[in-house]
Amino acid sequence: MTTAIEFNNISKQYRLGLVSTKTLSHDLKRWWTVNVRRKEDPYLKIGETNDRSAKGDSDYVWALKDIDFKVEQGDVVGIIGKNGAGKSTLLKLLSRVTGPTTGTIKARGRIGSLLEVGTGFHQEMTGRENIYMNGAILGMTKAEITRKLDEIVDFSGCERYIDTPVKRYSSGMMVRLGFAVAAHLDPEILVVDEVLAVGDAEFQKKAIGKMQDVSQGEGRTVLFVSHNMASIKNLCKSGVLLENGMIKTMGTIDDVVAEYMSANLAEIGDVSEVTEFTRISAQTKEVEVVSLKRQSPYKMDSLQDIVLTARVKRNGNVSSFQFTTLIDNVANGGTRVGMAYSDVIAWPEGKDEAEFEVRIPHHHLTKGKYILDVWTGIGDATSSCKYYDAVYDTLTFEVEAIGDKLINEWYSYWGESVYPLQVTVV
Repeated sequence: MTTAIEFNNISKQYRLGLVSTKTLSHDLKRWWTVNVRRKEDPYLKIGETNDRSAKGDSDYVWALKDIDFKVEQGDVVGIIGKNGAGKSTLLKLLSRVTGPTTGTIKARGRIGSLLEVGTGFHQEMTGRENIYMNGAILGMTKAEITRKLDEIVDFSGCERYIDTPVKRYSSGMMVRLGFAVAAHLDPEILVVDEVLAVGDAEFQKKAIGKMQDVSQGEGRTVLFVSHNMASIKNLCKSGVLLENGMIKTMGTIDDVVAEYMSANLAEIGDVSEVTEFTRISAQTKEVEVVSLKRQSPYKMDSLQDIVLTARVKRNGNVSSFQFTTLIDNVANGGTRVGMAYSDVIAWPEGKDEAEFEVRIPHHHLTKGKYILDVWTGIGDATSSCKYYDAVYDTLTFEVEAIGDKLINEWYSYWGESVYPLQVTVV
């Protein structure tokens, strides 16, 4: 089988704080050595491991260190790991947004990248104009773009706004249009970084279906970064788990996700102080999740309520919002088994930070270990939906047998349950 992407001993180093050497003579020496003589940076130092949770002594960190693997043509590879693990940096190197400090990357074919919401969009240009601009950047002729224009617009669902400047688009509409362009302009390699988390449920399903068609039907290669383990398992065949900029494990997607979930489970207790490690970076944080505490016992039966306290902070002029809680089964590698939605909650007057009791009643889950994702936002599951914050892999709990009755373990083909979410101000 043909190799589509080859990472050969890739490392990427960044300097913390100021970029310069602090003296003009040293800056000139660096420029002359690197750009004219084409030699190694004389001021490049050996950096520390990129562990953002610990304070270090060096001003240099390795965002990626000794990355070495191949991706075959037609493979769909999931890149997973905590925020700060190096996932986005790896995709930026592949997309040539930045260059590696050491090593080489070989990619065969045109690369279509969707790294952030609205990547490459000009805010003053209309959706139609941005389609042509993005297509030209990807190497397509005007005739080729025109031939696919109707298909792109139809897939994005933004036909009504296609001649409106994209600065007036919602984040969901930007994702729709950006993904539609990247997926339809025939790239041999499609790189997608977390952006589907901002789209609504209908579009996420459509986008995953498109990526499956691109990889299976057309033999194209996909690299997919996401914190949503259900989407990762649904789409990908193999996976790479990154930790502190290095490859922790590689293999089948089931094995890689299982190791990732087990590692997260071991670190989570009754209280989850939310950091950037578990948050999707694309969120607006207008209603930001600060911390979560489980009030119900870790071990419970299926008739007990799941209860947690969420401390949230308002960073914008938000008068109301909603909670969404997602339940993943640990044993099945993070398979989504349940979702709970609250009604619209009025923000408490006179407060910028508040605590809420979040309760999932009568969950009737089967025996096993579970882990919760908590989201805040407003709107329904359409393009009008807006996400404020999204925190993955927070609190855990375990469902045991009821008395002498054994509850079967959860099977992934059972699908998802939907629960009402009861929320009260503490």
